[in-house]
Amino acid sequence: MKIEKKVWPEYFEKILSGEKKFELRLADWECASGDILILKEWNPETKQYTGRQIEKEVGYVLKTKDFNIFSKEDVEKYGWQVIGFK
Repeated sequence: MKIEKKVWPEYFEKILSGEKKFELRLADWECASGDILILKEWNPETKQYTGRQIEKEVGYVLKTKDFNIFSKEDVEKYGWQVIGFK
C-alpha cells in the first residue's frame, strides 16, 4: 500500500540525506512492513507543499499505547526518545 504523509522541511532534509532513518507518528492510521510512505515536504509557515517528495519502504512498525517498563513519573520527567540505527 502507498501512504502519503506530510513532512516538515527540517525533517525532510534529514531523511533525504540518510541521517534520519525513522518516523515517530500518531498511530491514527494503518501502516505495515512493506508499505511505501510517500513523504511530501510541507512548509508549516506557508501551509503549502514544496513540491519535493521521497518514497521510503516501511520496515519495522512498533505500535503501542503504553510502555509499562518505566514509572509514570519518570516518563513525565524525561519523556520518550526514539532511537534509529545506522
